[in-house]
Amino acid sequence: MTLLNITDCEKNRKELEIGLDKAAFEAETEKAYRKNVSKINIPGFRKGKAPRSIVEKMYGKGVFYEDAIDALLPDAYEAAVKEAGITPVSRPEVDIKSIDDNGVVVVAKVYVKPDVTVKDYKGLTAEKDSVEITDEAVENEINSTRERNARTVEITDRPAQNGDDVVFDFDGYVDGKQFDGGKAEKYTLRLGSGQFIPGFEDQMVGKNIGENFDVNVVFPADYQEKTLAGKPAVFKCLIHEIKFNELPALDDEFVKDVSEFDTVDEYRADVKAKLTERAEKNAGAKVDEQLANALIEKVEGDIPEIMYANEAENEVRDYENRLRAQGLSLADFMKYTGQTEETLKNQFMPQAEKQVKMRLALEYIVKAENITATEDEINEEYQRIADQYGITVENVKSAIDAESVSADVTVGKAMKLVHDCAVITAVGTAKPKKKAPAKKKAAETEATAEATEATETAEAPVEEKPKRKSPAKKKVADADTATEANE
Repeated sequence: MTLLNITDCEKNRKELEIGLDKAAFEAETEKAYRKNVSKINIPGFRKGKAPRSIVEKMYGKGVFYEDAIDALLPDAYEAAVKEAGITPVSRPEVDIKSIDDNGVVVVAKVYVKPDVTVKDYKGLTAEKDSVEITDEAVENEINSTRERNARTVEITDRPAQNGDDVVFDFDGYVDGKQFDGGKAEKYTLRLGSGQFIPGFEDQMVGKNIGENFDVNVVFPADYQEKTLAGKPAVFKCLIHEIKFNELPALDDEFVKDVSEFDTVDEYRADVKAKLTERAEKNAGAKVDEQLANALIEKVEGDIPEIMYANEAENEVRDYENRLRAQGLSLADFMKYTGQTEETLKNQFMPQAEKQVKMRLALEYIVKAENITATEDEINEEYQRIADQYGITVENVKSAIDAESVSADVTVGKAMKLVHDCAVITAVGTAKPKKKAPAKKKAAETEATAEATEATETAEAPVEEKPKRKSPAKKKVADADTATEANE
């Protein structure tokens, strides 16, 4: 291979003129002939026995050229890229310029990684929530554990009350007519949960097993089903069962059952420590998000659109893997949501742009600050990736080279530098996240509930926080996917 010439054909796009060695080309042409001759039938010769010269005379001298070039081009292109000192970010568009007695000359056009600048990346500002864990938050967390260990008690000697789980039938009517989704049998509802429309659950309090009764409600004006919004409705109900979750007592015996501690005080202190750690982590993640967004805003340079498109494609493939882990194919997801791969890519495009700019910004800082990765740091990263994917370090090393891992280590150190040089102001208070309240809804049939569950499983992707994209980890993920496909 000879790199004959390299020129700029447009912004961030190079044209490589590559010469393929004549002897190597002739050898590959001969290989192509021997590989294909058995399939060629020429009058006057037994099938597969026609000399190459006769075949070329019959079908043209270049009949085997394509196969020969295809065999030589990958290594030749890789060597040319290395000699040119460029970093391609797209697949090359290849054309044959000439084939003569001197060999073959091909032209490869490819987009390359752009040169960007990032000014004033030191001294970025961010606000960090102060962390304060209240006694109420600790008790709520403990009570959640008690609820998970609750004992279900059948109630037969009293009417239903808030906090009970009732198993009941209902049949809803609007304007004297049944409506879709308004009927179900043996539906389980926790009274006081706010799962049904306002007033429904309140009217079930005080009712007994076997009692027939009506629930009169008015659908909210902003109800999602427009044909029912603002209308009065009557639900005819019958309770079959009343159950109650009896919480275990908060004592030392309970603590020993659910934790490694012996006393309530020790357990309560541990819960508070873990809530504090979690809140600190959430507050830190918000700071990282602010710094990442600020860093992205400072990226200057022309970035090829193909980089965004490629990253969006990667995001779709990652999302497909996540769906597969939930037992849902991408085809089924698109069927449920009415989307296509193209619309999915468009949804991921804003995040893809952030990912690309973030990586370019950090790579710029790596060069500007002369950041390097030590051997120990590279080995630690190998081990971390192996632990994340549950495979051996040897398998990781076979999937990705040390140079790629080193690049990930250095951009990580670049982000740490940005964080260490940032001006971070403490504000407000970071509190433990509360569980989102259940959606208020009308009564649904079991079939409708199952369809809802399937739709929730296949929810559309949302824009994620900007983060460092790791090409090294992607190689491992791709290798895992390929292994699964082969199996």
